[in-house]
Amino acid sequence: MIRRFGEPPEAGRKYTRRIGAYALLERDGGLLVTVQEDPGPELQLPGGGVDPGESPIAALHREVHEETGWSISAPRRVGAFRRFTYMPEYDLHAEKICLIYIARPVLCHGDPIEPGHTAIWLEPDIAAEALGNAGDRYFAAALARGIAAE
Repeated sequence: MIRRFGEPPEAGRKYTRRIGAYALLERDGGLLVTVQEDPGPELQLPGGGVDPGESPIAALHREVHEETGWSISAPRRVGAFRRFTYMPEYDLHAEKICLIYIARPVLCHGDPIEPGHTAIWLEPDIAAEALGNAGDRYFAAALARGIAAE
């Protein structure tokens, strides 16, 4: 059973399942996160949806690069969670299945290539309080405590 964070699903509402891969990227005591400006500024773990025919690991590499400008190595899955949310950029009510990985950021290629994203480094305990959804906060807090969470 996958842990749920956030609001329960609304009775009678149809949700589309979306699987995504997200990364905890720690380096030199900092955690690399992204600020997504639209639909409103929100601090997030880098990552995003797995495209049809794409593996979660391939999606993780692609999304981290698009949202942060960094390439990563040695991704290792540490858990998963689900949340029910409205995604205004897609006009979609989604059941998001979020696969969480720890990976090593190895090379910055420049600024994020995805419009509306800014990559920033935060201390893991600060990120654990500031991230925009409870699932991201849960995994960042586990990282800050040095605990691998499932």
